Amino acid sequence: MKITYPVPAETTSVFVVVTDRTPTELSSIVPWRMGRPHRRTAMEALGTPRLELEAFRAAQSPWRRMDLDGDDIRKQVRRARHHIVVSSIAPVTAQPEAAQVARAAARGVAEAYHGVIVDPLTGTALTHCPQCPGERQEFRLGDDWLGWTSEVDETGSCPPWEPAASGLCSCLRVTTRGLRRFGLPEIMLDGAACAHSLCTVDILRAVADRLLLGHLDWITGHPGAPCRTIGEHLRIGQADFAVFSGSPDLDDEPFRVRLTRDAADRSCLRIGPPDGFDGTVNDWLCRTPGILAA
Repeated sequence: MKITYPVPAETTSVFVVVTDRTPTELSSIVPWRMGRPHRRTAMEALGTPRLELEAFRAAQSPWRRMDLDGDDIRKQVRRARHHIVVSSIAPVTAQPEAAQVARAAARGVAEAYHGVIVDPLTGTALTHCPQCPGERQEFRLGDDWLGWTSEVDETGSCPPWEPAASGLCSCLRVTTRGLRRFGLPEIMLDGAACAHSLCTVDILRAVADRLLLGHLDWITGHPGAPCRTIGEHLRIGQADFAVFSGSPDLDDEPFRVRLTRDAADRSCLRIGPPDGFDGTVNDWLCRTPGILAA
């Protein structure tokens, strides 16, 4: 079986630098205060939709209220005096470089104004400091490009977790935040036990990384194509889990995942056990390398 997902012609990236310092001439910072790998591209893109900078008094900022992960960062956004918005609207075929250049510009602004970089799409604040490495030239999904939305069914009942117990709940739903920046649908795992939250994130990361690598290769060879068709089953090698979770490479047997379209949100892909698997979602999750290595 196959599934087809839409591919947008262009995507948007936004990074908000929150600071108490008054921004002056931003053109003196971007591209000159940026890291060398992305400076030339930023110079060419600045002032076009692919790279725009705009400063707001925080009280008038359209980004004053964002769906962020954590009370501390929400307070920083509300209490800051200024928001400097770095945005990029680029063809999907220009990803991931266009997003990397925009984030590199945000790092330069944050360094100049001692600000905090907030990514509204992932809902997180980016790690940045004068001693921190800048934006890499090579792209890695694990470099804070992915966030999470976790939802728990309030009507469910969660028994105390025991490794050997079979009475686990199925209350948890976790959805990625960030893949649509690259023209790929977000992915979601539903029906897991609350006790398996870390394992759920590990498998979503591994699946996201595998899907995105194939997606970026495909759009390079199919510019302008409005949709992509892929097989509904995906094989994830043990080494794919080790990249994110630190679990050892246990053996050569791949972990199989089934992809389906979400009926409630057609822009999202669900992942779950493969066809023919005899058991629950939790039984399937217990076979991931992260659980087996614990």
